Amino acid sequence: MEDKRYGYRIAAAIDADVVVCGGGVAGAMAAVAAARAGASVVLVERYGFLGGNATAGAVAQFNSWQTANGRRVIGGLADEVAMRLERYGGAGGHASFVMSTGHRMDRVEYAPEVLKLVLDDMVQEAGVRPLLHASVLDVRVTGRHIDAVHVLTKSGVVELRAQVLIDASGDIDALKRAGAAFLELDDGEALQPATMMFRFGPIDFARFEALSKTEIAALARRGYDEGQLARAALHASRDPFSTDAWFNIGRLGIDATDAMALGAAEIEGRRQAWKAAQYLRRCVPGCEAGQLRAFGTQVGVRETRRILGDHVLTSEELLRPEQFPDAIAAGAYPIDIHPAAGGELRYEGLDGDHAYQIPYRSLIPVGFDNALAVGRGVSATHSAHAAIRVMTISMAVGQAAGVAAAMAAQPQQAGRVRAVSMPALRERLLRDGAKLG
Repeated sequence: MEDKRYGYRIAAAIDADVVVCGGGVAGAMAAVAAARAGASVVLVERYGFLGGNATAGAVAQFNSWQTANGRRVIGGLADEVAMRLERYGGAGGHASFVMSTGHRMDRVEYAPEVLKLVLDDMVQEAGVRPLLHASVLDVRVTGRHIDAVHVLTKSGVVELRAQVLIDASGDIDALKRAGAAFLELDDGEALQPATMMFRFGPIDFARFEALSKTEIAALARRGYDEGQLARAALHASRDPFSTDAWFNIGRLGIDATDAMALGAAEIEGRRQAWKAAQYLRRCVPGCEAGQLRAFGTQVGVRETRRILGDHVLTSEELLRPEQFPDAIAAGAYPIDIHPAAGGELRYEGLDGDHAYQIPYRSLIPVGFDNALAVGRGVSATHSAHAAIRVMTISMAVGQAAGVAAAMAAQPQQAGRVRAVSMPALRERLLRDGAKLG
């Protein structure tokens, strides 16, 4: 029946301890962690599958599991994802590669379609209730408490009532509708651009991977200068099941929260991919027999909204690195800023055993008592966000948020995320294989 308060009919209502909005890798890990910690969980996702940028965006590699000298700083559920992918035959082991910048990086290459199966398995085994093909419509708030999230589904509008909301939607749509405060860009800063990933093959990898750093840089620069490549890069990750690769060489300077701009970027991204594929065939050794096989389902978005949290993480804190008493995840990915225009990027590598921490306070939006934000919406400056936005770190932060939400959903906590015991949370994360520093 129609609820006169809202002007639309509520088709169904669902109660849960934790509602997670957004089924990317951060949201999926948050949902699994919360459920394994004993909470009842509903996971909302707009597509018919989970994974976000990792599947729909076809990023096809999980980067930066360790410091430059090889110490692991990512574990827990992220490790489990990689191991499950390997069991399906959908990923290789940890390996290193040379980035377009010439820096060495470690990664796990994977098949995006297989990752969909892995995430299905994990949420179902944990007892998470996935609500797919669902988009956030509205959020009901009383003072500092988020009471319910209304989502639009094929069945109509569904009301989700929970003790704790985790916004993992990338663009932080739920907290935006709740009236949350967000960080602004400083003078001279611009949102990092999006990229349309594309699959290309077959590739003679013996020849392609034999190219030196100097040769790759020269080929990338030539393609950019000739207008065939949107940025001066030839970055690719190999598909485990074929002699194809997913290429990350597009550049789309947009605000992806602008619906018209996002749609235009999808179209332009496919044009960029087509031109790049022709350049690969014509000019890049090992690619002469290849053709464009597929586009990502969506453009991969690097940056949109960042919450104003109880703590705003800065690049200075990452580079020191600051030791936080409420650290709930760690990372070693460099500060990697793709400008909205031009062929270059800003890259500040981290040497030796350098790793940094992400504090729990950066997950808590000011103004709300029962909400957390994970993924690329964490409270961080533009330059700090450029390091912590990657999917390995997002999985680690998602796991921490899920455990914290389950703890906050206990009757004595009444959803108050700031009341979570940091020693207890950190102990549980370490017991579950997470790395905190």
